[in-house]
Amino acid sequence: MSATRASGRAGAGRADDDRRGGDAARRGSRRGTALRVAALAVVVVALIWVAATVRLPELDDLRERIEGFGWWSWLVFVAAYAVVALTPIPVTIMALLGGLLFGVIGGSLLSIVGAVIGSIGAYWIARGLGRTTVMRLLGRHARKLEERLDESSGFAAVFTLRVMPGMPYWPVNYGAGAVGVPSRVFSIASLVASVPGQVSLVSIGAFIAAPSFWSGAVVVIAWGVVLGFTIWAWRSWRGKAEHSLPGEPDPSGTAAG
Repeated sequence: MSATRASGRAGAGRADDDRRGGDAARRGSRRGTALRVAALAVVVVALIWVAATVRLPELDDLRERIEGFGWWSWLVFVAAYAVVALTPIPVTIMALLGGLLFGVIGGSLLSIVGAVIGSIGAYWIARGLGRTTVMRLLGRHARKLEERLDESSGFAAVFTLRVMPGMPYWPVNYGAGAVGVPSRVFSIASLVASVPGQVSLVSIGAFIAAPSFWSGAVVVIAWGVVLGFTIWAWRSWRGKAEHSLPGEPDPSGTAAG
C-alpha cells in the first residue's frame, strides 16, 4: 500500500515537473518571440528611415567626397558600397561611381567586393532574425522569394536573381538567409553572379568618365554577357541547361551552412 502511495506521489511529482517545464518553455518561447519582434521593429524602422531620408548625393558630389580621402578612397568606397547593399537603396549608383573613380578593372573589383560583403552581411542578419521576422520585413517580396528560393534550387535561384538586370539586391540577400539557402551556396552564387552585373554597371561609369570607342565596346560586351548569363541561369534553374553554372557545387556534397 505504501509502495502504491509512493509511486503515486512520484508520478504526481513528475507531472508537476513536466507542467513547470512546459510553462518555462512557453515563457522562453514568448520571450524569444518578443525579442524577435523587437528586433524586427528596429530593423524595419532603420530601413524605412534610410529609404525615406537618406539620399545618395549626385555622382559628381559623391565622387568628390570619396576622392577627398586620397589613398583611403578605395576602402571608403568598399565600405560605403557594403552599407548601401544592406539597405533598399539601389546599388547602381555605387557601381557607376566605381567606374567613374577607378575605371573598369579597379572599379569592378572594388564594386564586387563591396556588393558581396553587403550581401553576406544581410544574409546573416536574416539568419539571426529568423524566417517569420524577415518575411514580414520583406513585405510584397516575401511570397515570390519563398516560392523561388529553397535549399534544393538555392544556387541557381540566387544566381538568376542576382544576375538578372533590374533585380534589387536586398530582397534576395535577406530572403536567402530567411528561407535557409546554405551559406556556402549563397556566398558562391552571389560572388560569381555579381561579376557580370557589376562589370556591366561599372563599365557605364567608366564610359561616362572617358567616352571612347573601346570603353563603349566594353559596355556592349558586358551587357551581352549579363543577358547571356541570365538566360543560362534561368534555364539551369528550370533544369533545362546542358551545363552547370560557374561555381555551382555538386548537390551531393552541399551541406547547409
